[in-house]
Amino acid sequence: MNEILLLADWEVFPFFGIITILLSGVSAYLAWKDKKSIAIAGMVLALIVFSVFIAGMWMSQERPPMRTQGETRLFYSLFVILSGLLVYIRWGYKWIFSFSTILAGVFIITNILKPQLHSKSMMPALQSFYFVPHVISYMFSYGLLGVALLIGIYILWKKKENDYRKLYVMDNLVYTGLGFLMFGLLLGAVWAKAAWGTYWGWDPKETWAAITMCSYLIFLHIRHFHPRRVKLAVVVLIFSFLCLQMCWYGVNYLPSAAQSVHTYGMQ
Repeated sequence: MNEILLLADWEVFPFFGIITILLSGVSAYLAWKDKKSIAIAGMVLALIVFSVFIAGMWMSQERPPMRTQGETRLFYSLFVILSGLLVYIRWGYKWIFSFSTILAGVFIITNILKPQLHSKSMMPALQSFYFVPHVISYMFSYGLLGVALLIGIYILWKKKENDYRKLYVMDNLVYTGLGFLMFGLLLGAVWAKAAWGTYWGWDPKETWAAITMCSYLIFLHIRHFHPRRVKLAVVVLIFSFLCLQMCWYGVNYLPSAAQSVHTYGMQ
């Protein structure tokens, strides 16, 4: 087993990635056929397969596989599948596996088609206690907020504005996701103080992080004070998720990214 883990890199990732997608897809099919126990077992197996690859990358690289965009996509795919599984176990939505499989599959296939080279080196700023919890908190929040987005789109698509059960799930996923997002942001601020001497420097990534937080807070404001304006809330939720994508990797393509302290994500 240790030999397999130590060989884990982008060359073998297609094997793990394709198996994960296949297991997730079969689980989604079984969920539609009301075979809940088998569907859950299949999705758990998909998570185990993908987790084995991430653990192998961690061992073979001798560092957390969280430095590049390709590496963070691994965790995002993992947490999207996990979020879908938690929603299915708790609320039993048959369709959630299909949506989470598609969303995770997009990022897995992106990594298969566009692998990023890795090195074992870590710049001094990343050799911090805060690095791993900061990234994991963010990626888990992204996974929860991604599934919340899927539920919101489903509500609009099926015109389920009065389905309070689905609205409740959507709201709670945003509450939890936003909590982890805030925790990651606070960890990042403490980390920045230790690494660069300031909690906040209006770096492009920090600016978009603030915009993303404010956008999700607007969504929660609408849901709390204007609960009947479901369409508006979902539109804001979609906009918030786009801001999240901009914060995650979009800022790396801005001209100002050249002076950003977060450009290590492109390396």
